[in-house]
Amino acid sequence: MTGDRRFRIAVIPGDGIGAEVIGPCLAVLEGALGRVGGPRLDPEILAAGAGTYLAQGTALPERTLAAARAADAILLGAAGLPDVRYPDGTEIAPQIELRFLLDLYAGIRPIRSIRGVPTPLADQRAAALDFVIVRESTEGLFASHGKGRVRGDAEAEDRLRITRRGTARVSDAALRLARSRKAAGGAGRVTCVDKANVFASMAFFRKVFDERARQFPDLSGDHLYIDAAALEMVRAPWRFDVIVTENMFGDILSDLGAGLIGGMGFAPSADIGDDHAVFQPCHGTAPDIAGSGRANPTAMFLSGAMMLEWLAERHGEPRAAEAASLVRQAVDAVFADGMRTWEIGGTAGIREVTDVVLARIAVTGAPDDPMPASP
Repeated sequence: MTGDRRFRIAVIPGDGIGAEVIGPCLAVLEGALGRVGGPRLDPEILAAGAGTYLAQGTALPERTLAAARAADAILLGAAGLPDVRYPDGTEIAPQIELRFLLDLYAGIRPIRSIRGVPTPLADQRAAALDFVIVRESTEGLFASHGKGRVRGDAEAEDRLRITRRGTARVSDAALRLARSRKAAGGAGRVTCVDKANVFASMAFFRKVFDERARQFPDLSGDHLYIDAAALEMVRAPWRFDVIVTENMFGDILSDLGAGLIGGMGFAPSADIGDDHAVFQPCHGTAPDIAGSGRANPTAMFLSGAMMLEWLAERHGEPRAAEAASLVRQAVDAVFADGMRTWEIGGTAGIREVTDVVLARIAVTGAPDDPMPASP
């Protein structure tokens, strides 16, 4: 039976609020899976991050990496602290190392409004945003991670790298996602964001995307330069369906998108490859509020839901997808009912949000039950 299936989950709490939101996330996921009758999660807590670097001299121990490779999926809180840095001045970021080591080339960043969460845009259409940024995660400007050169005190250099293979596979990931969204009523459109008017590497990125897009004649595609895309994400973000872009551009646009839906506390993410996947909130470790209980665990919950969906598709486990839907429905319902976290002017923190989401899951329709309407 589906309920007898168990998934090994490599759990990396990390630093700051990452370590605070990971436990509640596991509780929410297990609550939803129990509501639908399985499968089960077998979490293994693993060390990585700035604290681990200070204690062990490495941010990503071999034991952690080996367990992550062997796991069915990886769930990460947040890692790194501003005051803990490598000798070259860069921050501790095991999440970036995992992208390279596990070849997690497709960074999936959903931008979806939650009813009841305020948006900075006055237009009513901003209350129903639903688009996805697909960020190439293994090359671009980030290919220089750990490889930058500083020459004396006169100049520094990081190199941007674009390959046909890297661009083709992230383009295909974006196009397949647009196709699945179209089947569910989406626009079926992919926007390639680049800087092809200035950089040869970006013109190449656009060329390869166009070649791949021709293999998906059922979809539509268009192009925007990165500066114009940033403008359009503020002026008319509802025009987007799926965006595909280079690593650094995707990093910046993802944060802009999070700002449109209430902040980083509402922004989940996944970094997916052919064999492995990491799921984590877009937010950082927020040391200024760590330990206060004020962190918003919503992005962590939604990242966990993305993990369940990925496991469902990868292993043919529909109940994992049903559990993911329960998590998302519960989150939507509690904010529609008036939940307000600290960053949107309320007082709810980790415990309050977790308790209310768990309570909502407990009464929300399982597969054979009617879904109660939100009051």
